[in-house]
This record gives sequence, C-alpha cells and structure tokens, in this order.
Amino acid sequence: MNTHALPADLADAVARALAEDVGTGDLTAALIPAGAQARARIIAREPGVLCGTAWAETAFDQVEPRIRIDWEARDGDTVTEGQTLCAIAGPARGILTAERTALNFLQTLSGTATAARRYAEAVQGTGATVIDTRKTLPGLRNAQKYAVAVGGCGNHRMGLYDFILIKENHIAAAGGVAAALKSARKQQAGVPIEIEVETLEQLEDALVAGAERVLLDNFDLEHLREAVRITAGRAKLEASGNVDFDGLRAIAETGVHFISIGALTKHVRALDLSLRFAID
Repeated sequence: MNTHALPADLADAVARALAEDVGTGDLTAALIPAGAQARARIIAREPGVLCGTAWAETAFDQVEPRIRIDWEARDGDTVTEGQTLCAIAGPARGILTAERTALNFLQTLSGTATAARRYAEAVQGTGATVIDTRKTLPGLRNAQKYAVAVGGCGNHRMGLYDFILIKENHIAAAGGVAAALKSARKQQAGVPIEIEVETLEQLEDALVAGAERVLLDNFDLEHLREAVRITAGRAKLEASGNVDFDGLRAIAETGVHFISIGALTKHVRALDLSLRFAID
C-alpha cells in the first residue's frame, strides 16, 4: 500500500500542464455533441509500476468535475500488459480534452516509479539505498521524487534550499575541506550538510573535520571499499558518478550507505499506457 504524501504543488502542476495543452480552448471539442456522454478506460500496454493516479484524476477534474474515475489499481501497484487501470465515465468533451495531460502525468510518473523499483530490487539485502538527484524534468521535481519513493528508492535533497552539498568548486572557493565545512555549519546551523570528496586524502580531511555525510565522487570499487574501511562508521557514505545498472550491485556491496543516480529521473522512459474511448 502506498503511504507517501502527495506533493503540495500537485494541483498547480496540473493546472500549468492543462494551460500549456488546452490554451484558450480545445478546438476539436466542437466535433463532439455538447451533451454526449462517454465511457473510457486506461490500460497498460506493458508491465510496470503504476504512479501518478492523483495527477491524472486532477486533470480530468479540473477540465470537467462531472467526470467519474474508478481506479482498479493504485500508486505502487505492479501492473501487467493489458490490465485495466481505471474506468472513466462522464461528458465526452471533457474526457477527450483532459486525456493527453492525464496520460502525460500517468505515463511519466509510472515510468519513473518503474525504473526506481528496478534499481531498488537490484540492491536489496545490501544495506544500501539508491537515491535520486536534482536532475529532474523541469517543473516536475516534486512529482518525480514522489514517484521515486513510490518505486522504492530514496530521495536526496529537494533543492538548494533544504540541504547543503559542498562540491569541489565550493571547497576551492572556501580554501579547503575543513574550511568549507566550518563555513557551512556557521551559515546554516541545523541544516543537513554533505561534502563531496575526490580522493581518500580528502575523505580523511573531511572525517577529521567532523563530516557526518560524505559523497565519494567517481570512486572505483577498490577505492570505495577502502573508503568504507577508513570511515569505519564515522560518517554516512554516498557513491556517485557514472553509476550504471550493471555495476550497481557491486557498488552496493562495498558497504556504502547511499548510491545516487541521476538517471532515475533524467533518463526516464514513459510507461506505455492507452485510453480506450466510446460514446454511450
């Protein structure tokens, strides 16, 4: 059962998407008699993990509140090819006007959740968690991060405002690892802080400076294992950089706590779904 909270900007995101698609009005709606009623269903044309039902439902509701949707599957459910996901009934014009926006959300977020489920299952039992990044589709960050969580992976920071990630350029500008950490703690007391390191020497500097979370940038397996040994539980370790699915399990088995993967949201492939429509 999905227990993840829906993003607060859901309705606004749908309204923006509808404005982008419908604009000043659906010119093809006039082809359909004004009072016509219709029934439709959305089916899965391939297996995957369903996500985005609230966005789809909101799209139909914002276009035509008289549309009724009965879901036969929920966010987080594994669906099969040919499975009916929901039944839709109501004014025909409204169903067809909202169709594309509803499907865009449902397909994109289901694709994200499906990828996340695959990555989560690949590291199962290792103690590592695959997490997302800020490499999201513009305007869909909250929605995609919701989908990542529904799929079984974790969320990194939402943006630049809720978590400090000190990267190589920040370290250079601050005058070193210790100085960067000190400055971050002084400027933003109480905010989570992570620092990126590129060598084992930098890792040791970060640990001496009291880093609680360290991002290991482009470390190979040998150096990841050595980083885990050196750290000895003093900080949480995150592996990042050029991580692909084939090498994921081996990275997880080095003992790192997190593996961040931009492809979870950046390279998402929409799940193939279809709306089947009929006039009553």
